[in-house]
Amino acid sequence: MVRVLVLGAGFGGLELTTRLSEELGDDVDVVLIDQADGFVFGFSKLDVMFGRTTAEAVHHPYRDLVRPGVRFVRTAIRGIDPTARRVETDAGLFEGDVMVVALGADLHPSATPGLVEAGHEFYTVAGAFATRDVLDRFDGGRVVVGVTSTPFKCPPAPSETALLVHDLLVRRGLRESSEISLVMPLGAPIPPSPAASAALLAAFAERGIAWHPERLVRSLDPGRRVAVLADGDELPFDLFLGVPVHRAPQVVQESGMCVDGWIPVNPLTLETSAPNVYAVGDVTSVGTPKAGVFAEGQAAIVADQIIARHREQAASSTYSGRGICYVEFGADQVARVDVTFRSGQRPSGQFDDPSALYAADKSEFGSSRIRRWFGREWTAH
Repeated sequence: MVRVLVLGAGFGGLELTTRLSEELGDDVDVVLIDQADGFVFGFSKLDVMFGRTTAEAVHHPYRDLVRPGVRFVRTAIRGIDPTARRVETDAGLFEGDVMVVALGADLHPSATPGLVEAGHEFYTVAGAFATRDVLDRFDGGRVVVGVTSTPFKCPPAPSETALLVHDLLVRRGLRESSEISLVMPLGAPIPPSPAASAALLAAFAERGIAWHPERLVRSLDPGRRVAVLADGDELPFDLFLGVPVHRAPQVVQESGMCVDGWIPVNPLTLETSAPNVYAVGDVTSVGTPKAGVFAEGQAAIVADQIIARHREQAASSTYSGRGICYVEFGADQVARVDVTFRSGQRPSGQFDDPSALYAADKSEFGSSRIRRWFGREWTAH
């Protein structure tokens, strides 16, 4: 029997516990801890924001997780001891033979002056769901979609949001009286994929979306309704949609595992500096984008490591750095980016042009994960 403590029930935690249960069954004792009561895909936040579906339809309760060898505990984590592989929570102490940290990144809208008072963040589940009502009431004007810090999760999401705002305003007959600006710290919308970036820049140009690369929003002035950029320039807005500051959770920072704000890991095995402690996903500095599909791939490698250890075998698989990302272009067209990040090498990959085919692929991507993790059927919208 191997005891595995999994902190966080996002892409990484769900894939890891599913693999361990499938492979080891009653030979594994997994405690999966998360303070949320359910899982929401990142792309589902945009679906709710833009009226494609409801908040209730995209919420997947953790109470539905019924797997051999897996126990879900909904509680807040107050302390992590990586040396002892033990955590202190509001539900008591838990410890394991192996610990996996998959707690993601915490978002801090209040870290950007004026964002809470004058803007709307759409990266938290609550923020995205609340923004649906904001968009419902918006009667046109100057829209700024802006990133406030690096790194940030799901690099395509700000571009997708700008394109979907365009569609929304067109449907309402408000596009001619409105402006849309996109402010990002990156030199290209999706730097690892020049083809994807070129397609997005062409879409921006075609739709009249102003693109402001290599720039950050540092603050909002609620009185003057302007976004102040890091270089001192200002952009006036009637609606500001912001990507808030990302940080590793405070409890992770206090554990001593972080270097420069995030947990360093072996890029091939996801091992941390503490024996039998792994970290996957957004909480790490592994070198891939902070996106769920990469956390899922990392979790699969960690599962292989744990399974091999239990069977007293040598683990043969290592992390490839590959992930497939779907990018909304609006008008029910979705593109696909298949990219691989290897340590010390330039990212490489393939871009497939936006089409209805990849919109269906994206839907099946979500459906297959819910089927696998929660054992039920679901459609994205």
